[in-house]
Amino acid sequence: MAVAAQDAIKQLSVLVDEVDEPLKCTFQNMHQGYPTATMLRFLKARDYSVPKAYKMLVDCLNWRIENQVDDILTKPIIPAELYRGVRDSQLIGFSGYSNEGLPVFAIGVGLSTFDKALVHYYVQSHIQINEYRDRVILPSATKKYGRYIGTCIKVLDMTGLRLSALSYVKLLTIIASVDDLNYPEKTQTYYVVNAPYIFSTCWKVVKPLLQERTRRKVRILQGCGRDELLKIMDYASLPHFCRRESNGSSRSSSAVSDDCYSLDHPFHQQLFNYIKQQALSNLEYVALLKQGSLHIDVPGADTDGTKLVKTIESEFHNIGDQKGLTHSLSGLKINIS
Repeated sequence: MAVAAQDAIKQLSVLVDEVDEPLKCTFQNMHQGYPTATMLRFLKARDYSVPKAYKMLVDCLNWRIENQVDDILTKPIIPAELYRGVRDSQLIGFSGYSNEGLPVFAIGVGLSTFDKALVHYYVQSHIQINEYRDRVILPSATKKYGRYIGTCIKVLDMTGLRLSALSYVKLLTIIASVDDLNYPEKTQTYYVVNAPYIFSTCWKVVKPLLQERTRRKVRILQGCGRDELLKIMDYASLPHFCRRESNGSSRSSSAVSDDCYSLDHPFHQQLFNYIKQQALSNLEYVALLKQGSLHIDVPGADTDGTKLVKTIESEFHNIGDQKGLTHSLSGLKINIS
């Protein structure tokens, strides 16, 4: 570790030691026994500026307290039919580990529809998976591989991506904002696979809007990415949509045990049972059954996320004009409600 980074960690550590007790408690829950590595993540996210990293960390700790994130794994999304709807329309899964021991998460960007529940349920589900990753999966990987593992790999499946996906760009921006502000530097690399023609257009619009540290993490692979991904993980850890010899994937073509998106996949069953067990030991569970699921504060309409959505919308209108697609794109409107 560079001397400058060590000095920054020491300075940040002194500041963190002076925060109020509630913030210290949630910081302990967050760092899971690795405070230095956690502070380093926030420093990296703010280019090693101690004041900026400190503000970001304190804002994150306050967010965790205000939204009861420490207890979020005791608060299931109910009823079960609603949770299944979330899982069927917000495609995410866990397929295994890389050769270096990093957990591999699969994200079905193209086939997710986000049409089975209200926004806050999708946000809650996303945060629950984040917390389960940080409290259960990463500590398990650390123990299994005998060294600290604090990041993961994400494989983004673009199968089925269409212009209609812009209708939920706002939701994806909210989720991305939650991650950027409260779970910085948790993903080592984003692998994009099964990218259709429209993805190149989307990427040209989005890429300049991303921070440089995020752009450096994105790798776009040919086809399903199988050959490239097999260089960093074994076949058993490949997401189901990367196992084909040819381009493309289909959820229906995979057995339930292989479809890491499915609620019936072992990962989701373990997560579901974990939350249920935690809830049963929580005295608030009975009240939760009556009141419904947890509401998480998310970025409002005046955030940079809204500017991002507006920029994407405007750029696609321009693309439509330039390529003679005015008829198909001129009426395009991204929902930011």
